[in-house]
Amino acid sequence: MKKMKTKIIYVVMFLGMSFPVWMHGQGVTLTLKQAIEQAREMSPDAQSARHTFRSAYWNYRYYRANYLPALTLTSDPYMDRAINRITMGDGSVQFVEQNLLSTDLSLSVTQNIALTGGTLFLTTSAQRLDLLSEHSSSWQTSPVMIGYSQSLFGYNSLKWDKRIEPVRYEEARKAYVETLELVAATATQKFFDLATAQSNLEIATTNYANADTLYAYAQGRYEIGTISENEMLQLEINKLNEEANCMSARIEVENAMQELRSYLGIREDTDLQVRLNDSIPDFVVNLNEALLLANANSPDIQNMRRRELESESNVAQARANAGLKADIYLRFGLTQTGDKLRDAYRDPLNQQYVSLSISLPILDWGRGKGQVRVARSNRDLVYTQVEQDKTDFQLNVRKLVKQFNLQSQRVRIAARTDRTAQRRAEVARRLYLLGKSSVLDLNASISEKDSARRNYIAALNEYWSLFYTLRSLTLYDFEHDRPLEEDLERLLE
Repeated sequence: MKKMKTKIIYVVMFLGMSFPVWMHGQGVTLTLKQAIEQAREMSPDAQSARHTFRSAYWNYRYYRANYLPALTLTSDPYMDRAINRITMGDGSVQFVEQNLLSTDLSLSVTQNIALTGGTLFLTTSAQRLDLLSEHSSSWQTSPVMIGYSQSLFGYNSLKWDKRIEPVRYEEARKAYVETLELVAATATQKFFDLATAQSNLEIATTNYANADTLYAYAQGRYEIGTISENEMLQLEINKLNEEANCMSARIEVENAMQELRSYLGIREDTDLQVRLNDSIPDFVVNLNEALLLANANSPDIQNMRRRELESESNVAQARANAGLKADIYLRFGLTQTGDKLRDAYRDPLNQQYVSLSISLPILDWGRGKGQVRVARSNRDLVYTQVEQDKTDFQLNVRKLVKQFNLQSQRVRIAARTDRTAQRRAEVARRLYLLGKSSVLDLNASISEKDSARRNYIAALNEYWSLFYTLRSLTLYDFEHDRPLEEDLERLLE
């Protein structure tokens, strides 16, 4: 039994790292720090954030690969045995039975050009044609061929992706760190919900015990005529109310405990007992510094920038689709044929191929012009919304900083009020037992004591909620004066 207790103490000390190991249906005391560490690992929000970041990372890798050379090996063999319509050398057309096998192999290197949106390629290929009915074969090779394809007036997706995708990835990277702080804020709320419920149960249990004692004492005093029947009945009502409060508090504890267990990813019916830390960090956040950090680090700012770029991209695409379209394709290289493979590489001949396709809308009933105007209108709307979002973002940061800087003083006041109310309730109880105060004074002191305790827990809850919310907006640890960073490489392993 002693070894088992030692083991439980050991694993509770390392709760943040080994939370799932110790869950065997036994009661566990949980601090706020431990709850937050567990939530960052096992909560649904944290797991969703990890998957979202991984998806964003591989999309970013895919985007980066579009600007790197690509090496491709292709082959398209086929066999054709049929009667086909063939144009003869003298221009006549005949139906000829064919039985042939074609095999080929091509190796290509392609490179996208972001500046122009075109594609440069270098290819080498060889093809063999076997006439099965004649038992003969021939080769055709292209030792080297270089080419370029380009849309002259089209939408350059490579250029716009180069501007948008890095912003999108930076937004995803910062959003992951932000989400972990929001997870901490949510875990804090659920932690204090359970703390409030357990405090209410403790208050109700204590009040019931005191009410039962006072009622028994009042019965003796009533029998000797030192108190009125009305006062005794009031104490009986107090006892019954506290008994009902105990039952309600137990239900409240079970519900809050289940909510916390679910968010922390605990599947077993482990009894959780939260332990409050009365000490809070003592520091003040500089408003101007917080604004600068929020503008530099918040994923919301990256989101606004991305929306602006995407709206500009949509305008450019609408313009390209509405106007003149021209595509050019160039190919230069060497080629040769022969009955044998080595002959097909001997004395290669030049080959050139150039094509230009043009499309100009003459009459589209204003469809292209309308698409451009719609894209411009949407762009202007996005810019207006972004400006409003920036204003709201700044106001939110200012409000949070001011609230946070005041909240530490509120916590200290609430703690002092809680201690004073506890002492007053004890004094009022002793005075009543001595017959020096009324039951109304006693009830008032009990009510003030309970309210002060609840207000203190609520003040702590508000402080830590503001603490992590402010961190999520700025991605900065003001307590230790350092930026918030996460090991993103670990997520990709």
